[in-house]
Amino acid sequence: MPRWPKPAEGSWTQHYPELGTTPMSYEDSISPEFFELEREAIFKRAWLNVGRVEQLPRTGSYFTKEIAAAHTSVIVVRDRDGQINAFHNICRHRGNKLVWNELPREEVAGTCRQFTCKYHGWRYGLDGALNFVQQEEEFFDLDKSALGLARVHCEVWSGFIFVNLAPQPRQTLCEFLGPLITGLDGYPFDKLTERFCYRSEVGANWKLYMDAFQEFYHAPVLHGKQTPDNFSVAAQQAGFEAPHYQLDGPHRLVSTSGVVTWELDPEMRKPMEDITRSGLFGPWDTPDLGPMPAGLNPAGCDPWGLDSFQLWPNFVILIWSGGWYLTYHYWPTSHNTHIFEGNLYFPPARTARERVAHEMAAVTFKEYGLQDSSTLEATQIMLESRAVTSFPLNDQEILLRHLHKVAGDWVTDYCRERAEVAPR
Repeated sequence: MPRWPKPAEGSWTQHYPELGTTPMSYEDSISPEFFELEREAIFKRAWLNVGRVEQLPRTGSYFTKEIAAAHTSVIVVRDRDGQINAFHNICRHRGNKLVWNELPREEVAGTCRQFTCKYHGWRYGLDGALNFVQQEEEFFDLDKSALGLARVHCEVWSGFIFVNLAPQPRQTLCEFLGPLITGLDGYPFDKLTERFCYRSEVGANWKLYMDAFQEFYHAPVLHGKQTPDNFSVAAQQAGFEAPHYQLDGPHRLVSTSGVVTWELDPEMRKPMEDITRSGLFGPWDTPDLGPMPAGLNPAGCDPWGLDSFQLWPNFVILIWSGGWYLTYHYWPTSHNTHIFEGNLYFPPARTARERVAHEMAAVTFKEYGLQDSSTLEATQIMLESRAVTSFPLNDQEILLRHLHKVAGDWVTDYCRERAEVAPR
């Protein structure tokens, strides 16, 4: 890998003096009390990505999203006007969960004309309006127009559906995303609709897994066994350094140079990569997706590898130079557990060879993802021991410093606001 220069003066981290360079505490990842504050300060206030428009292809298409960190479940649905709505998944009669199958904690998806409560049969339209009450005459001064589903703020950017659980969001979605993310406007996300999904329960704080994907310092060591021994040893000795890091408000970016897989020494490739013409970097045959937006490859890498956009709080869009992308979600369930979701997106396969190449990339990603998660539970256990309470980070770990600082800032702001409105 070619080495790219750091900024003209100082290190990356020193260009963001608010981050500091001193050893960092991980108390925010092991404290149950801090996690309870994160629920209120972050997950009930920030814009959260819950899916893509392709999941709602027609009128009445819906899916549910469990947001344990905010103690709620959300219904996302396309109405008869083609608009996408989001509602809390709760019946206005007695609080029963409205949309679920056999197991109430599992997410579901489908198509319907209306939502009917399993308990007493109240019915709601795709716009959330209460349309029918069983034995309505038995109620006292019932006003159906005031008993529609509890609406959740919902906006769409580049086909990504976001919700905000606050009574009134402080920013529109585009204001929240800012120029770093909206610089991706024009990327053909809508052309990449063949999707492969993975989901796993992880015994670690949500930020620890985000940390694992925010630096490449670990790559030559943790992923070393994925390459022949002689190459692995050389890679560990040389190390790896990404050429570009960028911070914008609560969001982050790391951009890397790349390699042309089929031009590697054949001894560095696996037989299955040659057979399928695919691997970790995706299919070798790159589709023509047209001009790319200016927000990609800000360092001008040649060859360019990937850009990893870390959207606050728990969403990552990772765009590969080979004409595909993937997303990660980290959904907290407690201070030391979370749900990890990975989705890979490709142009719809036109041939069996293309399909096999996509599946090879998806399986390879899963292997690397398992390696990235393999240390997390062990890390969580020892952090909770508090045997050591401060940890030095290097310049390549700038995005880790930023993530934990933003989490702390949001919690601090929330606590200050709560103190200001408390009765005296």
